[in-house]
Amino acid sequence: MELENYLQNELSEGTVKNYLYEIQKFRRHYRNPEKISYQNLMEYVELLRKNYNPQSVKRTIYAIKKYYDYLITIGKVKTNIAGNIKIKDGKENPIQLQELLTEKELQKLLELRKERYPILEKRNQIIMSLLVNQALLVGDIERLKIEDLDLQNAKIKVQKTGITNERILDLKAEQILLFYQYLKDDREKMKEKRPDNFYFLLNKLGSAITKDDINYLVSTYQKGFTKKITSVKIRQSIIKLKLDQGENLRKVQYFAGHKHADTTEKYKETGINALQTAINQFHPIK
Repeated sequence: MELENYLQNELSEGTVKNYLYEIQKFRRHYRNPEKISYQNLMEYVELLRKNYNPQSVKRTIYAIKKYYDYLITIGKVKTNIAGNIKIKDGKENPIQLQELLTEKELQKLLELRKERYPILEKRNQIIMSLLVNQALLVGDIERLKIEDLDLQNAKIKVQKTGITNERILDLKAEQILLFYQYLKDDREKMKEKRPDNFYFLLNKLGSAITKDDINYLVSTYQKGFTKKITSVKIRQSIIKLKLDQGENLRKVQYFAGHKHADTTEKYKETGINALQTAINQFHPIK
């Protein structure tokens, strides 16, 4: 298997292009990267840190990690020597924890409302339920197919992407009934225009729903909220809420599909840190 094909199986086109560039640069520095030691690799990382900003260094390390995964796949190496490298330079938590939604605010997003097109009412309820209950990404919802549903066992399968792992999540009781009703009635009517469509959520014309459709739906809930409402903020709020309620870090990592535990840990914040964040944001001198 060629490297580019390997990367394309897991990553977006833009990420593949960036990773190939970084990997080629790495291979020019070390002619036989499969034979270098961990110490050699750390010397390369130090060289990067002297010449590039922290985000660029992190991107290069991600690319190198993926390259060694590839070398393992084709049998050139047995272990990924880059697997445990973490760079904390310039570390800032990109998640504005103090701006996330409370449990009460999240539940407000699940309240029934009248839709302009009645045939989309249950579909829209399903979308909001997947955002709030399973913290799915917009792309996860867009890609859902009928075969990913196991309503008999109250499960839903979420396919892996370049940034998340595959996972099987529990459905709530109210979701199961809603899904059945949508599949039996509304989706059947939508599907008449595109009978070969196997995607779970459709638009009025019978085509698969798009990310733009989902993001627009979320934007229509902004009225009544002072905080900015986005699909990403909903997801982040759910993850933080689970950790605040004492759920095991590894379980939350699986639930969110995070490839690395440190991604999940970013949502943890002590009371003192939360207070300092609020002070930094709202201090009148700023």
